[in-house]
Amino acid sequence: MQPTATVLVYSDDSHTREQVRLATGRRPAPDVPVVEFVECATPAAVVKELDKGGIDVCVLDGEAVPMGGMGLCRQIKDEVFQCPPVLLLIARPQDAWLATWSRADAAVASPVEPVEFASALASLLRERKAVTA
Repeated sequence: MQPTATVLVYSDDSHTREQVRLATGRRPAPDVPVVEFVECATPAAVVKELDKGGIDVCVLDGEAVPMGGMGLCRQIKDEVFQCPPVLLLIARPQDAWLATWSRADAAVASPVEPVEFASALASLLRERKAVTA
């Protein structure tokens, strides 16, 4: 992993993307790199960015329209070689089983709770660093 970590954020809602940026800050924990964001509002933009490479973690909005983050997560896990870890934003606790179905690496509640979100993101960044080291 580079000195910075690149986090892709997918949501059709600019407010949700802003919540993710604000909850992360410059870095979600002292022991992980500074975060740079790539924001996507469409599934096609997500696939295009993943094809370019360099994404360390994806944050996908489970309630995005026209394609929710759960379906998109399952698609990219199937189609993207060495797919980065995915943190899924879910609207209801009952959706946790769908997050498992989608093969997300972690899931947190939406709207974003900053401490919970930053902890989950930092954990995925640490795992990514360990795998690529």
